[in-house]
Amino acid sequence: MPEGHTIHRLAQDYRAAFAGRPVRVSSPQGKFSDAAALLDRTPLEAADAHGKHLFLGFRDADWVHIHLGLFGKVNFGAAPAPPPTDTVRLRLAHDTAYVDLRGPTTCALITDAEKRAVHDRLGPDPLRADADPGAAHRRIFRSRTTIAALLMDQKVIAGVGNVYRAEVLFRHGIDPYRAGRDLTVAEWDAIWADLVALMREGVRLNRIDTVRAEHTPEAMGRPPRVDDHGGEVYVYRRAHQPCHLCGGEIRTADLAARNLFWCPTCQSR
Repeated sequence: MPEGHTIHRLAQDYRAAFAGRPVRVSSPQGKFSDAAALLDRTPLEAADAHGKHLFLGFRDADWVHIHLGLFGKVNFGAAPAPPPTDTVRLRLAHDTAYVDLRGPTTCALITDAEKRAVHDRLGPDPLRADADPGAAHRRIFRSRTTIAALLMDQKVIAGVGNVYRAEVLFRHGIDPYRAGRDLTVAEWDAIWADLVALMREGVRLNRIDTVRAEHTPEAMGRPPRVDDHGGEVYVYRRAHQPCHLCGGEIRTADLAARNLFWCPTCQSR
């Protein structure tokens, strides 16, 4: 499932390609046809993201709510758009560009009030200007749940996925099995600030890189990471490989139906 930086990058890309211009809106697959007909030839006014939720704004109060889930894909291209396949849930197009959405978990036309309800059930997003890290802080400090599970709970923090979860805990030497209530204020403040910085870089580069300058392949004289997910990381999907810092073996385990990665030596606090 895409992490929050990907959704914010998509919002930027939708704005850059379509904002302020009337667009042709269609649903070749047919599952969004009625809503597409209502929006067809109207301008895209806004593109907003909160965590893993994307919102495309048309007119004054019409929003297309998109959640990619595990299988959703978005593909941008230059006009002329090719004939759409019957897997395209939503296509936006004008005379210079098009974008196709396939396989989302959610693609629905909603009102302002319904959009606000989605925001209200999500935790603060490190990439949003209106984020209140104190809201996450209060929930974490009351909880006996592990910090690794809390970081993945979208009601606590929105947009953090498996990669950022594993990497930010490693970067701060925190045992993923520690209870949220056992974090110090300084540790939480450092985690939040790091998530803000890392995820902003994720938006800028459109990929996740989490290793510090002194731990890059060039600095350490090691081979670069080869992985479909790209980016240089400390522990994510590096199970049974040596830690870049201590040389110990990276561990993996199942936690809340997701794979957890950590270094027992470096994350002993």
